[in-house]
Amino acid sequence: MPTGSHPAARRIFGAPLRYIQGPGALSETGPMAAALGPHALLVGDAFVLDMVGPAVTGSCQPAGVQVTPLLFAGEITPAEIERLVAAARVLPADVVIAAGGGKGIDAGKAVAHHLRVPVITLPTIASNDAPTSKIYVVYDEQHRLLKVEHMPCNPHAVIVDTALIARAPRKLLLAGIGDAISKKFEVAQCHAAQGPNIFGGLGTRAALALADLCFETLLAHADGALAALERQSPDDSLEAIVEASVLLSGLCFENGGLSIAHSMTRGLSALPGTADELHGLQVAYGTMVQWHLENRPPSFMAEMRVFYRRIGLPLNLQQLGLPRAPTDVDIDTLATLTLTAPHMRNFDRVLTAQNLAQAIQVLEAAPL
Repeated sequence: MPTGSHPAARRIFGAPLRYIQGPGALSETGPMAAALGPHALLVGDAFVLDMVGPAVTGSCQPAGVQVTPLLFAGEITPAEIERLVAAARVLPADVVIAAGGGKGIDAGKAVAHHLRVPVITLPTIASNDAPTSKIYVVYDEQHRLLKVEHMPCNPHAVIVDTALIARAPRKLLLAGIGDAISKKFEVAQCHAAQGPNIFGGLGTRAALALADLCFETLLAHADGALAALERQSPDDSLEAIVEASVLLSGLCFENGGLSIAHSMTRGLSALPGTADELHGLQVAYGTMVQWHLENRPPSFMAEMRVFYRRIGLPLNLQQLGLPRAPTDVDIDTLATLTLTAPHMRNFDRVLTAQNLAQAIQVLEAAPL
């Protein structure tokens, strides 16, 4: 066998059936839902239902689809899922339309999964790639990660109305950029380690190429997209960043796999302050730790620090919300818990808690 080759193995690529993005894209909801049946459940919290309900109903009625709203209480726990599913079972439902941020999208996915019907996702923010994914995350009553559930397939459609995204707070788009910026490096590590993707197969060359495109898009368009938010008006840069944060990032993590950056969220969720920060901002910090572990050249690290500083991504734990300078105990806790994440195996070498702690210490000592 030639050097660097691996035995033949099953490679798997999955994706939503349809992705639609642009100002006014909510108008496509009716035609997408009509292909699945005449009855749709619209799952979202009260704020989101007020925001998208009229547009969704206005799109669905001419398409012959009756929309019934289903109010999500705001936290995706087993009890809340059970309540939503019980309410949904007495209603006719050919499709679930899941609207909102990550929690609202995941709540709709959970209902669709239990009802065994397709789901259409309508993200109202671009802070994460949940809209494209087949997984949803369930928490306990203390908001600790309980389990990750898998739907049998990805959403039937992802409909991203960038006129809505343009009105969202800056921090939410920053979180989407932070979640997406890791993918080029995590996918590369998982590919090199021959680690499994979310579908249980090896990643494809397509996943590697999409991860490269995702990173290039973020660097080229982040500043312009954030400026578009200030104007509350979508432009080409915002469209590019939304595509990178919602579509490309999701395709990368499901098909390419994850590594150190996302593993870091296991530890960051246990520290005071950082535990309450948005997932994407946690990942942005974890990506910097991964770059140190990869021994990236000083010129690259300096360039990325300039980028982080310019747009507002966290450069250290205090910027991520830790209320004090990190102690040795903080760093040891962060390193030890991170080491328990399953994605840690997707790296070019076996890491110890000491390796992680040293990388964190270097990062924390770097000048801002």
